[in-house]
Amino acid sequence: MTAESRPELRIGILGAARIAPAALIAPARRNREVAVTAVAARDRARADRFAAKNGIAGVHDSYSTLIAAPDVDAVYIPLPNGLHGRWTAAALRAGKHVLCEKPFTANAAEAREIAELAADSDRVVMEAFHYRYHPLVTAAEEIIASGELGRLLRVETAFSFPLPKFSDIRYDYRLAGGALMDAGCYAVHLARVLGGEEPVVLAARAKSRGPEIDRAMTADLRFPSGHTGRIQCSMWSSDVLRIAATVTGERGRMRLWNPVLPHVGHALIIRTEQGRRVRRFARRTSYDYQLDAFAAAVLRGAPVATGPDDAVATMTVIDAIYESAGLPLRLPS
Repeated sequence: MTAESRPELRIGILGAARIAPAALIAPARRNREVAVTAVAARDRARADRFAAKNGIAGVHDSYSTLIAAPDVDAVYIPLPNGLHGRWTAAALRAGKHVLCEKPFTANAAEAREIAELAADSDRVVMEAFHYRYHPLVTAAEEIIASGELGRLLRVETAFSFPLPKFSDIRYDYRLAGGALMDAGCYAVHLARVLGGEEPVVLAARAKSRGPEIDRAMTADLRFPSGHTGRIQCSMWSSDVLRIAATVTGERGRMRLWNPVLPHVGHALIIRTEQGRRVRRFARRTSYDYQLDAFAAAVLRGAPVATGPDDAVATMTVIDAIYESAGLPLRLPS
């Protein structure tokens, strides 16, 4: 690759994760400013297979050698939850930009530590809430801001999916697992976005998988302006599959169907006294929009919607939900 043809942003992946091809590798192929140039895994053979399958030239024996590599500008971190903070910090200290999978850290205290480290650097740090960059969510925010729904009364968000494989790392407390950390962090984040303020947790109820792990969670919220909210999530419950949000105001109601993975299929439905209308958007993936935003932030200083301070706010709500439900906070691995 010549200097003239070299992409402006070269990204390395920490871990041969299943999410990486859809979340980063495929979008990077469609983005002329970005290339995925390296991968590292604890098992070198696994990293070699992953690199060969996905057309990645560079393979590293360890996460440390990848983040130290001079030909890597940024790292993508799709590791287990409990490792996110440790390797985000290591990447920042090595001078790399970071795109970290959600949830940002194991708990709010760790998120604050990373936010302080990021603030002291000139590096971009983005939590990978990809849905946040899709036009569906932008349109929902604009409708709320326009006053069409009137004063907000209630915000409800839900993300449930079936994961009956209880040996999955997402059920492992040692890796900061749990339904709230996996599916629920989307519901919490979306409630914050649509609610427009930082909520307090009034009550929370967990369905447990053992003494420390939640397989489902429901939490009731109140926002400073008086509107209420509820988040629901599960990895195994009677609520088998639900990805939705509802915003109710004095003059109308808005429903988002599948806001988390809108490229699979989605709808934005508004009901007011003027009638009902449905909006849909192009099927371009939310991961593509996210990578556009990350590249724009790194290369041109564009603002980031899901930066460290935003992550601290999300993790603060998650911690409060766990405390209200009587479950221990997640810890770094």
